[in-house]
Amino acid sequence: MMWPLLSAAVLMLLLSATVLFWPRRSKELPLQTPAQLFEERLQLLALARDAGELAEQDFDSAAQELKSQFLLQQQQLQQTDNSSANWRLPLVLLMLTLLIVAGVYASTGHYRQLLQWQQAQQNLSQYGERALLNQGEPLSDQEVELFALALRTRLANEGDDAVAWMLLGRIRMSQGVLEQAVAAFEKALKLTPERSPLLLSYAQALILLGDDDSLARAGRAVARVLSRDAENTDALSLMALIAYEKGDFTEAASAWQILLRQLPADDPRYAAVQQRLEQLNIDKMPEGRQISVTLYVDPALAQANPNASLFLFAKAVEGAALPLAVQRIPLPSGEQQLVLTEQMAMQPGWSLANADKVQVVARMSLSGTVEQRPGDIQTASEVLSFSTDPLLSVSLKLEP
Repeated sequence: MMWPLLSAAVLMLLLSATVLFWPRRSKELPLQTPAQLFEERLQLLALARDAGELAEQDFDSAAQELKSQFLLQQQQLQQTDNSSANWRLPLVLLMLTLLIVAGVYASTGHYRQLLQWQQAQQNLSQYGERALLNQGEPLSDQEVELFALALRTRLANEGDDAVAWMLLGRIRMSQGVLEQAVAAFEKALKLTPERSPLLLSYAQALILLGDDDSLARAGRAVARVLSRDAENTDALSLMALIAYEKGDFTEAASAWQILLRQLPADDPRYAAVQQRLEQLNIDKMPEGRQISVTLYVDPALAQANPNASLFLFAKAVEGAALPLAVQRIPLPSGEQQLVLTEQMAMQPGWSLANADKVQVVARMSLSGTVEQRPGDIQTASEVLSFSTDPLLSVSLKLEP
């Protein structure tokens, strides 16, 4: 890429030099000097006079003419010498211009950036291996920027690529350029909308932005992951963090409690989750069976029923109709992460511990009572079984 620029600079220099120093038409110099020629011709005139071939009056006239010609030649030679001396000025100006241009370009030119751009494209694969596979030394800040430059060049030359946009988003997020990170993740999601690592990275960037709209979008992204993998620890951690940032400490504690049950004690996140729960004055995990519920409430439904309540409960497939565990909250909008535990029983002795097969129901109640009334909308899960695992997960959608 540098060669075309250098070639253009050399051509411009040659053109300037040609204009300044194009050779003028030169005359062939005589073998004798003007003074010698004058002296020789004057002697010839004298010989002609002495031989009687030239009268004295004609001699004086011819000598005077010869002298005039000599003086005229001397003036012309002087002008020619002065003209040759004037060539020094264009030469000095040309050299001064070269020095100024070279100095300005050395201090403000972008040739280093061009070289770095070429280097970035050549080392794209190497940067990817070091960044993603931890092969070799970690990337320096400058190499990270070159990696981003190479990715943008590839996207510009080869078109959209989900992996390239995702990598660019992660780079921008690590650099703290969150708006660009979110934009890159959104471009990647248009190409691969259901890729879990991409959704989680997108949610992380939105959480870092921290405004209400960004937190809501982050919650929807995490819920899409949990709807397919309800035990995804990264998604649970982000869901808890989103609830915490929104000020919903009850939901945050529930998500962290579920996460703590799934993490091994030697996981670095285990101590961090415990610390979070201690900050919320929750020292002990709920014991016994639990059901983690990822619930999506259609925003149009919530907007049309601002005073409605949400009842989330589990009931036994066989046995009494009384709910085993129930939770009541104002009807939310969008994605919510909720939990049902043995401690949420409506009646002592009839909890999740008393039924192996259960069904989870989410109901919008207009009257505010757990009994279903006309106009109430509900959705129910398939039959769930505690026979193999005391911790269950389910996803539900509540729509008109």
